[in-house]
Amino acid sequence: MNIPYELQVGWRYLRAGKGGRRNAFISFISGVSMVGIALGVAALIVVLSVMNGFQREVRDAMLSAIAHLEVTRWDGQGVEDWRSVAQAAQARPEVLGAAPFVNSQALLARGEDMRGVMVRGVLPTEEPKVTPMAAKLGPEVLNQLQPGQWKILIGVELARQLGVQVGEQLVMMAPGGQVTPAGVAPRMRSFTVAGVFQAGHYEYDAGLVMMHLDDAAKLFRTGGASGVQLRLQDLHQARAIAGELQPTLGPDWRVRDWTRANPTWFTAVQIEKRMMAIILTLIVAVAAFNLVSTLVMVVTDKQSDIAILRTLGASPRSIQAIFIVQGAFAGVVGTVIGVVLGLSLAFNVGTIVQAIERLIGAKFLPANIYLVSSMPSDPQRADIIPIALISLALAFLATLYPSWRAARVQPAQALRYE
Repeated sequence: MNIPYELQVGWRYLRAGKGGRRNAFISFISGVSMVGIALGVAALIVVLSVMNGFQREVRDAMLSAIAHLEVTRWDGQGVEDWRSVAQAAQARPEVLGAAPFVNSQALLARGEDMRGVMVRGVLPTEEPKVTPMAAKLGPEVLNQLQPGQWKILIGVELARQLGVQVGEQLVMMAPGGQVTPAGVAPRMRSFTVAGVFQAGHYEYDAGLVMMHLDDAAKLFRTGGASGVQLRLQDLHQARAIAGELQPTLGPDWRVRDWTRANPTWFTAVQIEKRMMAIILTLIVAVAAFNLVSTLVMVVTDKQSDIAILRTLGASPRSIQAIFIVQGAFAGVVGTVIGVVLGLSLAFNVGTIVQAIERLIGAKFLPANIYLVSSMPSDPQRADIIPIALISLALAFLATLYPSWRAARVQPAQALRYE
């Protein structure tokens, strides 16, 4: 095989550990640089994978209680014929299900305890098509929401805060009021708690109340459903499908995807993930630039070798390539080891954390606090590929200055005392 001599010499310099203490020390420093790159890449992959896992868990808990898309009128008026809107939306193959809803805010009270809640009116037969939480409750619970019976379902955290159990009464105060001879009086209605649900997301477990669609329309005077909820095959296509549905339904309708339900939370998670990636990339950068000191020491030690190669006809560009190859090999080996190690840890982080918990007798993620009993992890190609490319790029940049110095070595000066 006709392998360029630059590759052969560069690889030989990288793995040379014999020939005296100096060569052994240089080889050790080079190995430390590779280990540093590997650990930095692995740490970056594991941390971003765990953050992706937590984001996925929260997202799935959120989407168990809300639909992927909401179709409402721009003027805020009710939708009397919601089935025509649902049929128009379900004409697209990406839409799996549709159901009407009524959304409004209210105050829920039990004695002197009072909580602000988001009330959602649903049809028990249609709601399981769009929200997994409703499907999980089953028809035996949802069918208790019958029109005119004024029953509600509340979140488990809200039930705990109000100290209420199934079968007890709560008073709901709707926004607005009704005019009486004594002035404006709040509109209040007594409800019976028919069941308790758990979405796994604190915002909904502590602030969501479900009732029958007809009862909600009467209580909040919406004149029908507030809109239509849609369930999609792929939740990641929600924003694109929302943009495509908008012109189909017409200018009177507004289509909102699930990412706009909690925009502040999603923005905060993205910023936190970006900043964490930047901070951990500095670890990779420090390890990569350790190669600078290693290669400078190699250039200083190999000046006589460089001079001999120059006298044999090697060009400055070839000399520079030798040391670029040496640093690039170290960067590639460190990056590959880091990616393999990082993926191995990321795919088994739950098992590793459980083993550590058993070893020290402590629980890192109590389920009653975090609602997640195991460490989640979600390695994504969109994170791993940039990490590997950045690591390789930093290692390559670290080789430029030492290789430039090597190319400037003058053979006559280097061999003067040889």
